[in-house]
Amino acid sequence: MNLYGWVVAAIFVASVVTFVMLFYLTAPYGRYMRNGWGLAMKPHWAWLIMESPAVIVIALAALFGNSYDPLSIFFLLLWETHYIYRTFVYPFLLHESGTRNFPIVLIVMAILYNTANGYVNGFHLFDGGGGSYKLTWIADPRFIGGVVLFVLGFVIHVRSDAILRSLRNPGERNYSIPYGGMFRFISSPNYFGEIIQWCGFAVATWSIAGLSFAVFTIANLLPRGISHHRWYRANFPDYPEDRRAIIPFVW
Repeated sequence: MNLYGWVVAAIFVASVVTFVMLFYLTAPYGRYMRNGWGLAMKPHWAWLIMESPAVIVIALAALFGNSYDPLSIFFLLLWETHYIYRTFVYPFLLHESGTRNFPIVLIVMAILYNTANGYVNGFHLFDGGGGSYKLTWIADPRFIGGVVLFVLGFVIHVRSDAILRSLRNPGERNYSIPYGGMFRFISSPNYFGEIIQWCGFAVATWSIAGLSFAVFTIANLLPRGISHHRWYRANFPDYPEDRRAIIPFVW
C-alpha cells in the first residue's frame, strides 16, 4: 500500500476514534472551553492557522499534479469555496471581544488532519489517485446529486453561522436560543450543513478520499451537535421541545 492508501486508512481509523471519544469528552473550545488544556490563542487566528493547510495542500497538489481535467478543477473550486470562507472570512466575522480562546493542542491536531485530508483529496484529483473525470460525468446522477447537496449544505452552513453571530452584540459572551433558518428544526444546522456538504462532495467525486472526508466530518460534528442540543436543553427551560439535535425530524 502506498502513502495515499496509508493516509486514507489513517483517516478512517481516526474517524472511529474521534467518534467514540467525543461522546465521552466534548472538545474544549467555544462554550465548552475549560482549564487544563494548556496554552490557547485567539479563535480568529486559531481558525486561520488550523484551516490554512486545507486551502494550501490541495492547491499545491493541483499546481504540481500529473493529471488534469475540467471536473477535477471544478471539484477543487468547490473545496476552496468552503475553505476560503472557513479560513479567511468566518474567523474575522466573529465578535473579537466576545469569543473564547482556542487550545493550541486542538490547533495542532486540526493542522495534522487538514494536511492529511488535503493530501488525499488532492492526490485523488490531480496525481493519479483515480480522479480522471470525463465530461460525461456531469450527466451522472451521482455528480448532479452530489453537487446539489454540496451547494445546499454550504448555504445552510453560512446562513446558520450568520444567525448565531446575530445573537450577540460586540463584547457579549452570553448565549441565547437561536431561531430562524434550519434552527426551526435542529440545534446545530451549521454542523448539519457541513455534513451534507462533504457527503455531497463524496458522492460527486465518487472517491474513497471524499468518503474518508465525509466519514470524519460526521464523526467530528455529529457528537458535538448532540452535545449542543443537551447543553441548550440544560440551560434554557423554554427550549423548543420539538427541535432535534442535528438531523431534522430524526435525531
